Amino acid sequence: MKTKKMILYYVLMFLPVAVTLVALQYLPEQIPAHYDFHQQVTRWGSKYESLIFPVISVVFGGIMLLVKKVAAKQEGSGTNNETICITAGILGFVLFNAMTFYFLYTSFQKVENLSSVSVDIYQIMMGLLGLFFVVIGNLMPKVRMNSVLGLRTTWSMKNETTWKKSQRFGGITFLIVGAAMIAACFLAKGISCFLISMGLLLASLPVDLYYTYRVAKQQSSTES
Repeated sequence: MKTKKMILYYVLMFLPVAVTLVALQYLPEQIPAHYDFHQQVTRWGSKYESLIFPVISVVFGGIMLLVKKVAAKQEGSGTNNETICITAGILGFVLFNAMTFYFLYTSFQKVENLSSVSVDIYQIMMGLLGLFFVVIGNLMPKVRMNSVLGLRTTWSMKNETTWKKSQRFGGITFLIVGAAMIAACFLAKGISCFLISMGLLLASLPVDLYYTYRVAKQQSSTES
């Protein structure tokens, strides 16, 4: 199973590069290179700028492999951290692949207004990001203490007890935020979908931080 996941990992990691290199032969020399929040093109650029997302995908993949190595080493025994890193990487690649293919299409068509495309890019991005949080939220309680993965604060890393409680709580908030983001994609589109989703994510951060503080404080009180 691990071998199959790693094969999928590398396929999704390099697929945007391979597809884009082939597509470059057919893309127009000038493509829409930037859109504003109103989904209107604000800058045209070279077709080679279509390699930006594929390159980001490869860099992201390399970083996640490094995170996996560190997290696995700090876990000691077991493969929980390694498995979660691979899963997170695969989910991230799904997002990068979707964005690559979407913008290759808009480049081919020289789309000047993204709202004219039947599929909304914000709904795609926020929906996939929401799925990411749902899946990772389910896995977070299994994360073993380390310095690069999970809900890490000075308080959550106080000891094993505070760590486990923090990861369990963080997993719940991830699930809630992820599900809410997916729901937002059905209720709104365009910049509204993006702002609602980001608002949900930002609102959850202080909640998670406060919980790790409270758990650590309660643990200190118990020990004293």
